[in-house]
Amino acid sequence: MDDEFQIEVELDDEAHGFPLRERLQARALDDDARKRLGRDIMVTRDGSRIVLYAGTEEQAREAERVMRELVDADGLTADIAVTRWHPVEEAWKDASVPLPTTAAEEEAEYEAREAAEAAEALETHEYDWHVVVGGLEGRDEARAIATRLEDEGFPVAQRWRYVVVGALTEEQAAEIAERLRAEMPEGDVSVEVNLNELRLPQFLFLPF
Repeated sequence: MDDEFQIEVELDDEAHGFPLRERLQARALDDDARKRLGRDIMVTRDGSRIVLYAGTEEQAREAERVMRELVDADGLTADIAVTRWHPVEEAWKDASVPLPTTAAEEEAEYEAREAAEAAEALETHEYDWHVVVGGLEGRDEARAIATRLEDEGFPVAQRWRYVVVGALTEEQAAEIAERLRAEMPEGDVSVEVNLNELRLPQFLFLPF
């Protein structure tokens, strides 16, 4: 499976993102630059931030060089960085940082991921995963379950006859769901992803 790299271009002025984005799509991108970027490079833009995605570090480094030349040619200024996706930590890190190769390194990245997600959840009160308990007899039962879980330190919300427990990861959500199913075999316990946390970028395809 190919590695995943991205070239992050953060322009100083958001308005500058439009002409550079248009240039990546239009004939203003000369044949040499098109060839060097290659057909597999994908591009997204969000305001002043342009991101190119590449499958290998070689492609990523060449795309970085092309973008630096385009930025200079247009008289712009930008911060440009090449990062690599670390699937265990679920984070983009500097491309010079190697992927974990041992169980200890993978565990360290997993712990870093959990710590980052915990800090974000504490700040935003948003969780990537929810364990939903339904099939309860009424509000009193739901309130009793919510209170018990909250007393144990779980982030809990009660909605009518439903109890929702926040979880940082899919693995954590599965563990909570397994426990609740064992404690409440008659209940309806499900694991759901928080779709509000998903944001799909607008992909641009270079003309060839």
